[in-house]
Order: sequence, then structure tokens, then C-alpha cells
Amino acid sequence: MKPADFEYHAPRTLEELLALLAAHREDGKILAGGQSLVPVMNFRLARPPHILDLNGVAELDFLRSQNGFLCIGALTRHEAFHRPLVAGPTGKLLCEVVQHIAHYPIRTRGTFAGSIAHADPASEWCAVVLLLQAEIVARSRRAERRLKASEYFHGTFATALEPDEVITEVRLPILDDTWRTGFYEFSRRAGDFAIAMTAVALRTAGKK
Repeated sequence: MKPADFEYHAPRTLEELLALLAAHREDGKILAGGQSLVPVMNFRLARPPHILDLNGVAELDFLRSQNGFLCIGALTRHEAFHRPLVAGPTGKLLCEVVQHIAHYPIRTRGTFAGSIAHADPASEWCAVVLLLQAEIVARSRRAERRLKASEYFHGTFATALEPDEVITEVRLPILDDTWRTGFYEFSRRAGDFAIAMTAVALRTAGKK
């Protein structure tokens, strides 16, 4: 099947994107990696009249360490985490988790922030941001908000994002070497949706 007709918008700056979100807050959908949105559009389970493609917004394509946080821009792809981006437990955990996300071609297109926006309960990244109590940065023309993961998720495919907001950044705390982390996922086949998963972080005392 093919998607229903829609109007395509390709903003080049964050301000242009926020203006489009304000204008189409109830009938617009953001396109980043498209790994969740495009399939549901093709099956016509979603028929958004307006698609706002943020892939041309260069200021959202960043990945940096700053003030004890790994700052992940909205256009950072899953594949970026195949190598340790920071030393220590946080970098190791991200490398471990990304191996479980779908198949490699999907990892080259799908985005970290897109997974958080979609809020699928089978999402590995959603488990990680909850575990680490990450900070989700949301922008609109009205304001910028910084939400703890525990405040952000409201349930299955439900979040605290307003219709005119976009996630610009996800901030993960960089854990020091007193922390230990682990991740385990069970699925029927490699690349399938998780049937069950767990992510754990434990702080040790001294050298124990």
C-alpha cells in the first residue's frame, strides 16, 4: 500500500521547524528516520495531512559530551552507538544495547530521539533513558522544556510532548567507574521486537 496524500515540508532551520509545528500542531507529523512513521502511513493507519522533515535541520545533528552529560541531538542515528562514545559504563551500555535494535539497515536511518518520541514499550532506548533518568529537551515557539524521563513517559505510545513541540536533544548522564550496568533482551529472532528486556545500573561502594 501507499500513504494517503500529504503536504511535505522541508525546513532548513530549527526556527522554521518550530513555526511549522505551531501552524500544524494538530495535523502535522515529524519525520526523522521514518522507521516507525512510514510503515504506519503505508498501511494508512496514520494519515497526517502534513509531514515535517527535520533531516535538513543541521543544528539538530550533533553528539557531544558536556558538563557530565552525553548530549544526543535529534538527528543522531542508532548506528552512532556501535562504538563507545564516552569512556565508562554509559558508553559501554549504549554499545551493548544498540546491538539489539532491529537490523543494521534500520540502525543507519532510525534516530535515538525518534525512538523516545515514539515511546514504544518495546524500545530499547526508552528503557535506557528511564534507567539513567535522562533529560529530554523539548522545544516549541513558546518555550524550551527539560523533562526527566520519569515525567516524560505517560504510558504506551504516550508522552508529555505537546503537539507543537519537538525533541531537540536527549541528555544522558555519564556514569563514573563506581557504576556497573547490564542489559538483557529476549526476542524470538535477532532483530524482532523484544518480548522482554531488562536494563540495570548498580553503584558499587569502594572497590567492591
